[in-house]
Amino acid sequence: MNDKPLETELLGVTLKNPVIAASGTFGFGREYAELFDVSRLGGICGKGLTLDGSAGNRGVRVTETPAGMLNSIGLENPGVARFVAEEAPFMRSLGCAVIANLGGHSVSDYIEGARLLNDADIDILELNISCPNVRAGSMAFGLSPGSAADVTRRVKEVARHPLMVKLTPNAPDPVEVALACEQAGADALSLVNTFLGMAIDVDKKRPVFDNVYAGLSGPAVMPLALRIVHQAAKRVKIPVVGMGGISCARDALCFLMAGARAVQVGSMNFANPRAMLDIIDGLARYCEENHLENIREIRGIV
Repeated sequence: MNDKPLETELLGVTLKNPVIAASGTFGFGREYAELFDVSRLGGICGKGLTLDGSAGNRGVRVTETPAGMLNSIGLENPGVARFVAEEAPFMRSLGCAVIANLGGHSVSDYIEGARLLNDADIDILELNISCPNVRAGSMAFGLSPGSAADVTRRVKEVARHPLMVKLTPNAPDPVEVALACEQAGADALSLVNTFLGMAIDVDKKRPVFDNVYAGLSGPAVMPLALRIVHQAAKRVKIPVVGMGGISCARDALCFLMAGARAVQVGSMNFANPRAMLDIIDGLARYCEENHLENIREIRGIV
């Protein structure tokens, strides 16, 4: 199918379509590149990085839930320096937009990580202040407007690449956090990350995860994520990238109609590795059937 009607501009980058692989669900593209032509995607958001790398959490890391999954991976990653040297060049070779996702345990970690990523061949830096699966940092920065604005402002001061801030749905008021990040200089926002959840092993009489709580994703969270994206897109002036439980083209259309510039697809990649291709084809069919010159014509119509 002709993807031209799906061409989308995001922070000066022309995406072939508005479908991006979400961080943490696609690695750096190596495994999926063996399964299908990943150059058809709009972009890939790489695995969440920390300054010095991490082995991730111990114990159980993933468990299935009704219409979703809980994960407690803990930002397992090779570190920023190795990403710049090894993974970023590979991602660039895949033929779609490259987004690096940066987490941190402290503001200084974020700043130094951003400095190192200035040397990476990437298109966009996604600042992850929303991961619920680490014991210190990450989500804590995204829970209040003040802390979110502070880390956004300080990273923006050193970052060479356009800055997209990834927000948590677990903040008391995610829209206020979104507004604070915009005020602090964010170029775009991506939302939402996973919802904080829990699983209990009734036979062992203990939490399933060593960290007790974990991140809930999948189709079960879509109505909640869609509501937050809709609210945020109505309030901020910068682009919003929506995610949360997208499993088909109709889901993606909901986020685009709610005001998202593009979407990220995560958990569904595990259930169906070709899910994003199906979504892209479905969006192209929608444009054809509805006589749209470009998918942007339905953006924010709700």
